[in-house]
Amino acid sequence: MDTITISWIGALIGLALAIFLILKKLNPLYALFLGAIVGALIGGANLDETLNTIISGTQSVMGTVIRVLAAGILAGVMMESGAAETIALSIVQKFGEKKALIALSLATMIITAVGVFIPVAVLIVAPIALSIGNKTGISKLALLVALSGGGKAGNIISPNPNTIAAANGFQLELSDVMIRGLIPAIFGLIMAVVLASLLKKKGAKVADAEVVHNDAQMANYPPLKKAIVAPLVAVILLMINPIISILKIDSLASFKVDAMYILPLAGIIGMVAMGQTKNILKYTASGLEKMTPTVLILIGAGAIGGLISHSDLSEQIVNIIDATGISGTFLAPIAGILMAAATASTSTGVIIATGSFGEAILNMGVSPLDAAVMVHAGATVIDSLPHGNYFHVTGNSMNMSLQQRMSVVGYEAIVGGTMTIVATILYGFIL
Repeated sequence: MDTITISWIGALIGLALAIFLILKKLNPLYALFLGAIVGALIGGANLDETLNTIISGTQSVMGTVIRVLAAGILAGVMMESGAAETIALSIVQKFGEKKALIALSLATMIITAVGVFIPVAVLIVAPIALSIGNKTGISKLALLVALSGGGKAGNIISPNPNTIAAANGFQLELSDVMIRGLIPAIFGLIMAVVLASLLKKKGAKVADAEVVHNDAQMANYPPLKKAIVAPLVAVILLMINPIISILKIDSLASFKVDAMYILPLAGIIGMVAMGQTKNILKYTASGLEKMTPTVLILIGAGAIGGLISHSDLSEQIVNIIDATGISGTFLAPIAGILMAAATASTSTGVIIATGSFGEAILNMGVSPLDAAVMVHAGATVIDSLPHGNYFHVTGNSMNMSLQQRMSVVGYEAIVGGTMTIVATILYGFIL
């Protein structure tokens, strides 16, 4: 099996077929599987070699899958307990309506950064945004740019599936990738606020009927000091390994605490702090349920990644880069941009980019950590396209039509592009 090389033409056809089927609303798992099968067969593999290609590809993502499932406990606790809502409301109230767009972007960034999925983060903050927009006259376009842009910034420094995939794809500590993404994330947040501020009066306004009043539900949310326990514990524990490395403490060098242990533990401690231990079955079941679609897509991404990694596609791309004379460093962000656009998913794009182009990127002389951050940032540029669920979930949260939601995509790309440019300049050329 190791000796087979699938034609790059087959790999491209398989990837194109998978994208076409996703656009036609076929379940992404089956779309990616079918793309991998057809691409391998067209690329010269026989039935047995095709099967082995898909199996090896799916096996390569199992480390990511295990960590994503473990992260479900923290995500379930943050979402089901009302802790995420408490954090968001506290930030907005602290800034006030005059600085609403800063508050909304920052709130979405923070609750995404502490382990809430980006579409869920937008869903959580959207009712607050609609209420503020109705009072202040800020347009829906500006509000969603603020929310989505802030979410994208938080997503590259979060213990979410996309960051886990970036770390695992280059055999890195999750915390290292999170820390390295902080500077690009700050620039992304700033760009989101600037764009939203420029768009305040552009587009449809929030009608009175669109404002949701949930005062009764808010009364059941935990206080802030308890709501922040779970994410705080997660951050502290995730920082242990980097601190040991920075301080060069030899006696603790072998002490490695993986995210697979840290994220569930943080969730459980958070439950205890909020007095919600009676809901442990409910919260963990909810977290698992929310992670399941992501896990299935990751497995599908592993299959198509197996196809591409067993093809000579990466070699062809490297040859093109060499022929054009541009720096090979650009392969990292380009791979992230293209694969995330193809799948309309940050995490799936990262999985395919790292699995398919990781070796080629490292052969260009890029360090694994720098490569991970550039691929990850690149995956946020055009990942919110209509063939993915993020596009529709976030549009519905703001009561937008398809046309209104499409008008946001370009501004989201500017935010993601800003983070990618900063990451590429900083980690590809300066540091």
